[in-house]
Amino acid sequence: MRIGIIGAGQLGQMLGFAARKLGDECRFIDPSDSPPAAVCGDVIRKPFDDADALADLAANCDVVTYEFENVPVEALSHIEGKVPVYPPAAALQHSQDRLDEKRLFTDLEIPLSRYRRIDSREDIDAAIDALGLPIVIKTRRLGYDGKGQFIVRSQEDCDEAWQALGGNALIAEAWVPFDYEVSCIGVRNVAGDVAIYPLARNVHVEGILRTSCSPVDAPGLAAKAEDYVRRLLDHLDYVGTLALELFVCGEDLFANEFAPRVHNSGHWSIEGSATSQFENHIRAVLGRPLGSTAPQGHAGMVNLIGEIPDEARNLDVGTLHDYGKSPRPGRKLGHITVTAETGAARDSGIDIIERCVTAST
Repeated sequence: MRIGIIGAGQLGQMLGFAARKLGDECRFIDPSDSPPAAVCGDVIRKPFDDADALADLAANCDVVTYEFENVPVEALSHIEGKVPVYPPAAALQHSQDRLDEKRLFTDLEIPLSRYRRIDSREDIDAAIDALGLPIVIKTRRLGYDGKGQFIVRSQEDCDEAWQALGGNALIAEAWVPFDYEVSCIGVRNVAGDVAIYPLARNVHVEGILRTSCSPVDAPGLAAKAEDYVRRLLDHLDYVGTLALELFVCGEDLFANEFAPRVHNSGHWSIEGSATSQFENHIRAVLGRPLGSTAPQGHAGMVNLIGEIPDEARNLDVGTLHDYGKSPRPGRKLGHITVTAETGAARDSGIDIIERCVTAST
């Protein structure tokens, strides 16, 4: 079978490797000069919304999917009648607008922080009155890895926040005094079968994911997270892999956002699960039975951002995944996965990698 993938970055690369393992092939659309996924499939070097390129992809593939959530929804509408497109456009649309996303969480009774729509400078003052301080002002669209966000800690920050983000559709969120962050990844195939991965605990540095470790020893939280993910998958008639990011506050979970795609916080599953999130995404969109998501011991992942130090390439700990991208500050260039029989041994390996990476920067 041939899978068309919109986007040929590192997620597309890992999807391509997973497809190859299953005996399938991938074809990509990406305007980049040297996209990472070019090592595992042909790349149509055209913009993501190029009508002719999308028509070509649809005509020559059995199914179309995507590796990032900023694909223009209207572009997918041109090919949906010609080839199955998964995940469905409705999921993509909700994830592209934080206000729509929060309304979806509310409709599904998934707990989340209080929020207010921001359309003017005066709305920030009103949000502070309604939500208290601090609040987080975010762009409703296109923000990722900490971009498009401003924390308002005092009334004096309001003008600066508006200068930084005004002119965009915005939303204000009440600050959540969380204990830590987790993500729950689920996958649903064409037949409606669902599989859920163990909960992962995530640490961000300057808005970018640095480490993910799974499983989390919190059965109550895992059960709640799984319930919320199943609500999303079933309501959206979803096909493919979906990640839900959550804040942990004691015994409660509050939804942050969801991603209708394979996710950075699930990279540990390549070595740390019986079936990786990437393989299960391919299985799901092709209408095949899902693979087991059982953990293979305790797994963790360290993102390599900005550069991959020579020392990291020669460590005796973990498995290096190099995306083949040129170094650039803030750019995800690769990751190292650690698996171990115990959580303590896993954490020790993560610490060794982090010290190595930190020492070289």
